[in-house]
Amino acid sequence: MPEPSSTVYDAIVLVSFGGPEGPGDVIPFLENVLRGRNVPRERMLEVAEHYYHFGGKSPINAQNRALIAALEVELKQNGPRLPVYWGNRNWDPLLTDTLRQMAQDGVEHALAFVTSAYSSYSSCRQYLDNIARARQDTGPKAPVVHKLRTFYNHPGFIGPVAENAKAALATLNGGTPGEPVELVFTAHSIPTSMAANCRYVEQLEESSRLVAEQLGFATWKLVYQSRSGPPSQPWLEPDIRDCLKSVHEAGRAGKVLVVPIGFVSDHLEVLFDLDTEAKQLCDQLGLSMARSATVGNNPAFVRMIRELILERIEENANRRAMGSSGPSHDHCPADCCPPPQRR
Repeated sequence: MPEPSSTVYDAIVLVSFGGPEGPGDVIPFLENVLRGRNVPRERMLEVAEHYYHFGGKSPINAQNRALIAALEVELKQNGPRLPVYWGNRNWDPLLTDTLRQMAQDGVEHALAFVTSAYSSYSSCRQYLDNIARARQDTGPKAPVVHKLRTFYNHPGFIGPVAENAKAALATLNGGTPGEPVELVFTAHSIPTSMAANCRYVEQLEESSRLVAEQLGFATWKLVYQSRSGPPSQPWLEPDIRDCLKSVHEAGRAGKVLVVPIGFVSDHLEVLFDLDTEAKQLCDQLGLSMARSATVGNNPAFVRMIRELILERIEENANRRAMGSSGPSHDHCPADCCPPPQRR
């Protein structure tokens, strides 16, 4: 429901996916992630091994702590001076616990920054559902929470992505400059039934085009990674591994620049699916691969979050966006980004 223009916000809450902090957290975390989804247990145990490969700890929590620390400094120096809370969908600190703490602290109205740049059920609508459920569990004193808009084409996101991609490209070209480079953008795959009812692919294509233009690339590929559904359910393709094989077979380029544009921090999917599996495949194929860093707590990205906050508390605030799509809406319609069809 749209908030009244006179709403006074007294807190910010960063809402994210969450991740395990040690080996003992891995299975309970994955059970939370997969609850209600038709994913074979064998697949869950396979994904668990990915986490154990990195000591059972996801990097996402540490990166969120760093982002929150940077945002707190930004707000303290430039305003608005609002406390920053943190709540996750799948692991501690869980969103319900965070909202209960906010209620105890007297917070009545908060703005939520969700760590996803795009619109889909899992990256937008489900977070709205998570917030609604957490408010219900918290009770009548739960703060009202309004989500900030998606930012896939905001200069504060596109700029840092392009900056990191340029740095990775420089390392790739350091050996034999002038050799052709294949530019490949990656994002988390989702079921095609989910993609058909949202702007996920359209937004990813727009972001990729904007970054490619800043890199000076006329051609590029958008591919997907990390699918987790049953084999019978169609998901977005091509997969990053199939793309790398086709690059090798085509023989047009011996170097590949991989830009994980679908992620704002180094999720485990980035570390395993790209830095481990994709890199190993490139080594086998004789391709040189560089993976650009995610935006993390880049200062321009942190300033972007402040801009998104100001959009909601100041009249006539500048709503910056690149490309032809313009800034995303603040309020999602009731039928926006429905869940995928379950099989």
